[in-house]
Amino acid sequence: MLDTVSLLLTIIGGINWLLVGIFQFDLVAWIFGGQGALVSRIIYTLVGVAALWCITLLFRPRDCGTR
Repeated sequence: MLDTVSLLLTIIGGINWLLVGIFQFDLVAWIFGGQGALVSRIIYTLVGVAALWCITLLFRPRDCGTR
């Protein structure tokens, strides 16, 4: 469950950075009232922690079986 949530948050963060890179538009800041807004900072922090968690996925043995 934690892996799935972390991947989703990392994907959301990646899409936000895509928007920043191409359009100079920060969707999170736009929705929640700027980069300095408390909710925006919480979301940025959660995305960062999720990305750190996703690093652990690279070092885990892979299950080749079906679910």
